[in-house]
Amino acid sequence: MTIKIEGLSFFYGEKQVLNGINLSVNSGETVGIFGISGGGKSTFLKLVSGLYEVQEGRILIGEGETSQSRRKLVSMVMQNAPLFPASIRDNITCGHHYDDESVNRACEMACLNEWISSLKEGLDAFVGERGSRVSGGQAQRIAIARAILKNAPVVLLDEPVSALDKDTGLAVLDSLTGLTAGKTVLHVSHQTEALKNCSRILRLADGKLVN
Repeated sequence: MTIKIEGLSFFYGEKQVLNGINLSVNSGETVGIFGISGGGKSTFLKLVSGLYEVQEGRILIGEGETSQSRRKLVSMVMQNAPLFPASIRDNITCGHHYDDESVNRACEMACLNEWISSLKEGLDAFVGERGSRVSGGQAQRIAIARAILKNAPVVLLDEPVSALDKDTGLAVLDSLTGLTAGKTVLHVSHQTEALKNCSRILRLADGKLVN
């Protein structure tokens, strides 16, 4: 599914964070966006995903332009995966009904099966308040399984491994291949090596996207 962004600007109060961004992403393309921490990358993705309302300009995912329509078309994996104080299963399904086969397949693609099979309660194990009973890598894989299960045509990756140690980060990146295959992907990071598999990499600087 295509993404088209025209004249996108965004302000926090009087501070301008994004300045007239234009971007076209082809269906099935993976685009990396590099920039310093605090430079507006996360804000950009939250606008694309429909979590923030557009102030100036427009964003289209396919034919969908409203925030509500874009949210249905997007899966997002963030730097610190938000988990609910619930079971692994509920964190993956988000309360929606999915059959066990679909949930297990998502877990397998996110490289969760070995860990889950070691737990007495399996998928029904409690993750704790704010995911306190799971590691950072496990939380990220749960978020990836959640996104795989949603099966949205567009995937947004917001620094998905930057908070993890190198070995765990590499393992999580491997898990992402099951999520991004055949999808349209925007991947933002302040680490260029995390974007090495992107078809093109743009830089976000002073609120603008540059080659």
